[in-house]
Formats: sequence, structure tokens, C-alpha cells
Amino acid sequence: MPENAVEIRFSRRAPEDDDRERLVCERCGFVNYENPKIVVGSVATWEDKILLCRRAIDPRDGYWTLPAGYLELNESPEAGALREAWEEARARLEINQLLATYAITRISQVQLIYRARLLTPEIAAGPESRDVGLFTWEEIPWDQLAFPSVHWALAHFRETAEQTVFAPRVRSDHGEGGL
Repeated sequence: MPENAVEIRFSRRAPEDDDRERLVCERCGFVNYENPKIVVGSVATWEDKILLCRRAIDPRDGYWTLPAGYLELNESPEAGALREAWEEARARLEINQLLATYAITRISQVQLIYRARLLTPEIAAGPESRDVGLFTWEEIPWDQLAFPSVHWALAHFRETAEQTVFAPRVRSDHGEGGL
């Protein structure tokens, strides 16, 4: 270690006036909060078809999903959903409204899924996708969907398809209704 470097040591303990163990710097008391990851994505449509992406990365490489991914620092959720659609499917979207929020507590994720419309049907696989496609409801490869939240989002999309205004749906990996 260089002679002017400061050694930082963290220990896992409950800081004063806290009820959870956290990583705390033994030298200065800095608390390193570990928080859930935010995922943003969309159920995007062109006419009566839904955009799906076949994953080219783990987890669930080869399975179909919605265009979605981690929100970046200094990015709004809507901008993140638009970026993810471009990165994964080279799709240009217009966000309609928030469709649902999902809490996946077992992996510390909160997902914000939007209802969106493709501005053009031209799509192509981005670097994280093997393939992309526009599917009618009947054509969706239900047994090849990557995650439970994809099933939830598609069901919530269908439930609200004819509504112009609706309350966003809520679900957690513990069931409907509670975050």
C-alpha cells in the first residue's frame, strides 16, 4: 500500500439508532447503504402486436422478455425505459403511462413497467438480444418467457388495454397488492 494511502475497513453492524446491519467504516463511521436495484421497461405495441426480445445474456439467456433493464444514475424512469427499448430492440417508443410496479424482494429489485407505443415497426436486435419480434397475444411464446414479472406485465397490459386512464397495478413476489 502506498505510504500516503488510507486503509478503509468496513464491518457489518447496526449503526446507532438503526435496526439493520449495514457496512460501516471502522475509521470514520461512514455507512454504506445497500439499496434495491431499479429496473425500468415497457410493454410496447405496434397496432395489435407486442414487442418482445429474446435474451442474449444471463440470466435466462435464450428466453423472451420485455425490453427492460437497470435504471442508470441521473436518469428518469421514463428515459430509462426509452433507452432500454433502443438498446435491446432498436425500438423508438412513446411512453403512455406507468402500467405497474413490481417488487421482487428475493433479489432486491423494484420494477417500473410502462405502457408504450412503438413510433415505427422497424426493430432489430441490440447487443443484449438474440432476436426481437412483434407478437399478437396468441403468438406470445408463453412457455419461453424469461421471468414471472413478464407474465405479470403482459396480464396487466391486457387487463388495461381498453382503458385510457387507470391506476398502475402493483405486485410483489409475495402476491398481488402489496409492495
